[in-house]
Amino acid sequence: MAEAARGFEHMGLDGRLLRAVAELGWAKPTAIQAEAIPLALEGRDLLARARTGSGKTAAYGLPLLQHLLRVKAAPAAVAQAVRALVLVPSKELGQQVVQALRRLAAFCARDVRVADVCAHAELAAQRPVLMEKPDVVVGTPGRVLAHLNARSLALRHSLELLVLDEADLLLSFGFGDDLKALLCHLPKIYQALLMSATFNPDVEALKELVLHNPVTLRPREPQLPGGAQLRQYEVRCGTEEDKFLLLCALLKLALLRGRALLFVGTLARCYRLKLFLEQFGIAACALNSELPARSRCHVITQFNRGIYDYIVATDEEAPAAPAAQPRRKKRKGAAAADKGKDPEYGVARGIDFQNVAAVINFDVPPTVESYIHRVGRTARADNPGTALTFVLPEEQDRLVEIEDALAGDGGESMLQPYRFCMEEIEGLRYRCRDAMRSVTKQAVKEARLREIKEELLNSEKLKTYFEDNPRDLHVLRHDKPLHPAIVKPHLRNVPEYLVPPSLRGVAKPALKKRKRQRVPHAGAGRRGGPKTRGTANPLQSFKYARHRAKRPAAQPT
Repeated sequence: MAEAARGFEHMGLDGRLLRAVAELGWAKPTAIQAEAIPLALEGRDLLARARTGSGKTAAYGLPLLQHLLRVKAAPAAVAQAVRALVLVPSKELGQQVVQALRRLAAFCARDVRVADVCAHAELAAQRPVLMEKPDVVVGTPGRVLAHLNARSLALRHSLELLVLDEADLLLSFGFGDDLKALLCHLPKIYQALLMSATFNPDVEALKELVLHNPVTLRPREPQLPGGAQLRQYEVRCGTEEDKFLLLCALLKLALLRGRALLFVGTLARCYRLKLFLEQFGIAACALNSELPARSRCHVITQFNRGIYDYIVATDEEAPAAPAAQPRRKKRKGAAAADKGKDPEYGVARGIDFQNVAAVINFDVPPTVESYIHRVGRTARADNPGTALTFVLPEEQDRLVEIEDALAGDGGESMLQPYRFCMEEIEGLRYRCRDAMRSVTKQAVKEARLREIKEELLNSEKLKTYFEDNPRDLHVLRHDKPLHPAIVKPHLRNVPEYLVPPSLRGVAKPALKKRKRQRVPHAGAGRRGGPKTRGTANPLQSFKYARHRAKRPAAQPT
């Protein structure tokens, strides 16, 4: 930790990198950065574990860029070549890594070029970029291997540094065979860095494949932030309806402030929850493996800019078959559903969602690692965060396993019971049932089809027009209502009598406002005078229009 106390300027980094670090506002290195950067600069292989949001990208990005700058500053001229390869498990994480490396290389961009081959594009379209031999290539194992086999990328005689980011996911995403085939295209000697949020058998397998006498780093920090920064709660729900009722109360009564990520277990539930929220006038984006990669990345970018407040996401690891197969009639449909998924999709894992106030596990995560990666989307850096996990009686055993794995040194549970009296929101239950009845299986099916069609169109727009007109990106929204279900207008507002008396001091619902009486201004006549303030036309008064525009963005309109 001595390096962390002294800061980046004592690590021997190039001045241009230090300038970029200062521009990013990093006063001192994190625990993993303080341990990893000096060892990586010495040329050591590393196996590093650090919790999500702890700065792992900079922990390998700064040594990587420093190595490239040192090579290019050598007295003898060196040929341009691909000297660094960063492998990531998903396209979304690949885009994030490319942006992070480019920010770190902002003041040496002419000397260091970073290429992104994660994008879902034809190999021929990416070949011109690779023919220029960029210094760093970022991609998924499958994509990189495809370019190696197509001979648009060669690494055997040039690669000097290999990075495996989120290494615990590379094998679980089904990249095992691709990785083994890819390693045959690499030189015998190179420096390797493995970064992971968890250590599991997959990481041990990768360690044997790519590392040579590595240094293992385990900074003394929990896998998730402490209770002072991250508040974790379990919410026991008696029925499935209770989950929807509680979520409706939290959002409509504004008991949960700020932006939130809502995680569900399946694609169908992703759209069911989105349609349910639409019934109450709550706009939310769907994020899952069926959507085009370009649209998914755009959703994440727009969320980070504060345009959206809620994302309903699935975090399925790979399109694998379920453990217990249904009847033979349904196998064809299940296979078709899996065929539409993108195996290189990953939302909960490694993606840097910014300024997330809360993570809601609407469905209990399937594994401890999944819980860590989901909850790790909030309380990043020094920001506070809240995690709520809705649990049914049949999901309780799975949550107990997660609690036991995350228990502190003294055995105390990190998840605290969420004290909420369900009887106080019983007045909202009939509205909740009304909304749930409207969201039928057919409505969910139609919503999935419509969303995919719209996002395919959006993806084409992003590929053509918006590349030349970046300022127009704000007009493309991904949280538009899908409307395959019947939306009942009376559900949008919460009458004051339905707000529990104990919550009226803290709740800020979108109450239905009484109509104003039509009172004409002095001097107003039938024609020519100022219009009355009671008319329905929102443009009749500039002051009234400004009042409407100043409403908080987080509240539904």
